[in-house]
Amino acid sequence: MGQEYEPIGDEDDEHTHRPPTAPLNPSPERPFSLLEYSVFLLLGIAMLWAWNMFLAAAPYFQNRFRDNRSILTHFQSSITSVSCITNLTSVLFLSKMQSNASYPKRIILSLIINIVVFVLLTISTSYFRQISSSVYFAFTLLMVFATAVATGLCQNGTFAFAASFGRPEYIQAIMTGQGVAGVLPSISQILSVLAVPELDHWDDTASAPAGISDKDANSAFIYFLTATGISAVTLVAVLPLVLRRMRMQIVASDASTEEDMGPAKRKVVSMITLYKKLNWLPPTIFISFLVTMFFPVFTQKVLSVVPADKAPRILQPAIFIPIGFLAWNIGDLLGRLLTGLFIRFQPRPVVLFLFAVLRVGFIPLYLLCNVEGKGAVVNSDIFYIFIVQIGFGITNGLVGSSTMMSAQHYVDDTEREATGGFMALNLVAGLTAGSLLSFTVSGIS
Repeated sequence: MGQEYEPIGDEDDEHTHRPPTAPLNPSPERPFSLLEYSVFLLLGIAMLWAWNMFLAAAPYFQNRFRDNRSILTHFQSSITSVSCITNLTSVLFLSKMQSNASYPKRIILSLIINIVVFVLLTISTSYFRQISSSVYFAFTLLMVFATAVATGLCQNGTFAFAASFGRPEYIQAIMTGQGVAGVLPSISQILSVLAVPELDHWDDTASAPAGISDKDANSAFIYFLTATGISAVTLVAVLPLVLRRMRMQIVASDASTEEDMGPAKRKVVSMITLYKKLNWLPPTIFISFLVTMFFPVFTQKVLSVVPADKAPRILQPAIFIPIGFLAWNIGDLLGRLLTGLFIRFQPRPVVLFLFAVLRVGFIPLYLLCNVEGKGAVVNSDIFYIFIVQIGFGITNGLVGSSTMMSAQHYVDDTEREATGGFMALNLVAGLTAGSLLSFTVSGIS
C-alpha cells in the first residue's frame, strides 16, 4: 500500500507506531550547522530568562510592596498564577493556529515584547518610586502577563521552527539553553547574597528602613537590564537565520508549483492525529514536567542539617536555599547536555514514559531531608544536594530533552512544525498542572 502520509485518519498505518530508529519519512538530512545550533541555544536561554529574572528580583518586589501587607503576602503566588495561566492559554491558542502560521514571526514578536517589557521594568527601578504599592502591583502583573504571552509565542515558534530543520540537535540546543537560563540566575543570586555581609532579605522586612533599598533596586535594575540585553542579542542573532530560511522556503515553493502565487498554506494537523502518531511522547513530557514543579516547593523549605548557630555562612538559609536551586539546575543542565552526547540513541517512547512516572519517587525523598529545620531522617547535606537535587535535575533534563527530540521521528516532514508546537503545549500544560498541584504539598513541614 502507499507509503505516503494521509492527512487524517492514519491511525491504522503501520508507520504510526514505528520506533524512533525507523523514521516515518526518511528524507535527506539537512547538514548540521554550529551557527544554527548556537542560535537555537540562545533562543532557549531567552525563552526562560525573563521568568527567571522575575524570580531573582523577589527581594526588590518585597521591598517595593512592603507598605501593603496583603500584596506583600500574595505577590509571588499572583505572579506565578498570572504567568502559568496566560502562558498555557497562549500556547493552546497558538497551537490551534497552524494554517497560515509564521513561526519565525512569532519568535521575533516574542523577543520584541520582552525587550519593551524589560525596558519599562528597568526604568521603573529608578523612577516612579513614589507610586503606591497597588499601582505598581497592577503594573507588575501587566508586565508578567505580557512576558507570559511572549514566552508562549517563543515556545510555540521556536520548537516549531527548530523541528522544521529536521535536526534533533537543534531541539536539544533549545532544551540546553533553557538549562543555562536556570543555572546563571542561581549563581548570580548566591553571589549577590555573599556580597552583602549578614543581610537577610527574607526575614528582616519588618525592621528594614523605610523606602526602597538601593541595593535591591540596583540588583533588580541589573536583572531587568540583563533580560533586555539577552532578548536584544537573541533578536539580532535569529534575524539572519529567519530571513535565510524564508528565502529558501520561497524558492522551494516556486520550484514546486507555478499556480500558487501567494504564501503556501500549511497542512493543518489536528491534535487528535498528533496524539495518535506520537503515542507515549505527549503524556511523557506532560507527566515529567508536572512532577518537576514540586521541586521549588520543597527546595525553599529544606535547610542544612548543621544548626544555624553553628553553621558557616554558606550553610545559612540565605545561601543554602539558593545552593539547593543551583544544584537542581546544574543537574538539569547536565541531563540536557547528556542527550546531546548520545544524539543517535533514542530510547523507546514507552521507556521514556515509565522513566517519567518513576520520577515521582524523588518527591518523598525530600521528606527525608531537613524540611523547615525540623530534623532530617537522613542527616546529610550531601544526600540532599547530590542525590535528591542533582539526581532530580538530571532525570528532568534527560527525560525532557529525549522526549522532545524523539517526536519528529514519528511524523511526516510537513507535520514537523505542528509537532514542535504541539509538544511545547504538552510541556507547558505539565508545568501549569504541576504548579497547581504543588500547592497540595506546600503545607508539609
